[in-house]
Amino acid sequence: MNVRFRSETGYNQANELSVGVFSTCPESVDSENHAFVQNVINVARWSEQYGCKGILVYSDNRLVDPWIVAQVILQNTRSLCPLVAVQPLYMHPYTVAKMVSSLGHMHGRRIYLNMVAGGFKNDLIALNDTTPHDRRYDRLREYTLIIKRLLADSCPLSYDGEFYKVVNLKLTPTLPADLFPGIFISGSSEAGLEACKATGATAIKYPKSSSEENAAGLNSQIDSGIRIGIIARESEEEAWSIAYERFPEDRRGQITHQVAMKVSDSSWHKQLSQLAEQSTTENNPYWLVPFQNYKTMCPYLVGSYKRVADELAKYIKVGYKTFILDIPPSEEELHHTAVVFGHAVSE
Repeated sequence: MNVRFRSETGYNQANELSVGVFSTCPESVDSENHAFVQNVINVARWSEQYGCKGILVYSDNRLVDPWIVAQVILQNTRSLCPLVAVQPLYMHPYTVAKMVSSLGHMHGRRIYLNMVAGGFKNDLIALNDTTPHDRRYDRLREYTLIIKRLLADSCPLSYDGEFYKVVNLKLTPTLPADLFPGIFISGSSEAGLEACKATGATAIKYPKSSSEENAAGLNSQIDSGIRIGIIARESEEEAWSIAYERFPEDRRGQITHQVAMKVSDSSWHKQLSQLAEQSTTENNPYWLVPFQNYKTMCPYLVGSYKRVADELAKYIKVGYKTFILDIPPSEEELHHTAVVFGHAVSE
C-alpha cells in the first residue's frame, strides 16, 4: 500500500512501503449479476487509489470463476495485481500457468497466486477428494513447482511426480521475468510451512494478538504475511461503535461456526477458534467476534488510529511483510486503513 501519510495539508504524500498490502474482492454470493460486477470494479478502484499492491479473489464451489473476476479487475484498473486463489482440484497446473502468461501478455500486469490446499469440507466431498490434510500440501507443492517451472523456462518441461506427470510440455506465450507471479500458501500448519519452503512461497497465516507474536516464531527462510481486518477511527469510541454496528452478535452465525469447526481439518480454523475461546481483555484491539459469528474468516484490529497503528507496527517489527485485508465495505474504510498503515510504518 502506498500510504498517504498524514500531514497538515492532508493525505497527499505517497511513500513506497517495505510491506505489501492487499485488499479482498467482494464475493459473488453477496450480490447478483451486474451489481456484483460493479462491486468488484468499485472495490478494485478504491484499492488502487489507496495504494494496495493487489486484491485477493476468492475461489470455492459457491463463487464465480476467479480468473474471470481477475480479468474484470485488470480491465478496470491500471496497476492493481489480482491475487487469484488457485485450487488444484479445479484445473491442471498447465492451465494456471497458461492463464498467468496469457493475462501477462494481454495486460502487462503481474498476477499473484494464492495456492489453496483444501477449502470448505463440503466442497472437497462434492469433488470426491478424500486426500488427508498433509497430503494435500504434498500435492500442492508439486502443483506449484510445475507452474513455476513452466513460467520460468522457455524449454519444454518433463516432470514425473507422485501426483502429476507431464512430458515435453511447453508454455506459450512466454512470460517476461518481471511479471513472474508472487505466490502465497497458508503457513498455519507444519505441512503448509514445508510447502512454502519447497516452493519459495510467502507463508500467510491468521495472526495471534501482537503481544503473542514473536520473531522466533517466524521461519527466517521464507517471507511471512497475515490476514487481518481493520476498523480504525480518530477515537476508540467511534471505532468500536462502528465495529459493533457492523458485526452484531448473531446466534445463527455462532451455530454455523460451531458446525464448521466440527467438520473442518483446517489448522488455521482450529487455531482461531481456540484463540476466540479465550476471554477478551479490556483495551485490546484484537477482536475475534466477527469470526465467532461466521461473518469473516480473519481477526480484526479495532480502535483509534494510534492504537491500531501500534499493533500493526509490532507485527511489522516481528517480520510480517504482507498484509491481506478483509473485504472493504466502502472507500472510506480503505482511507482510514491507509491512515493507520501510514502511522504504523513511520514508527
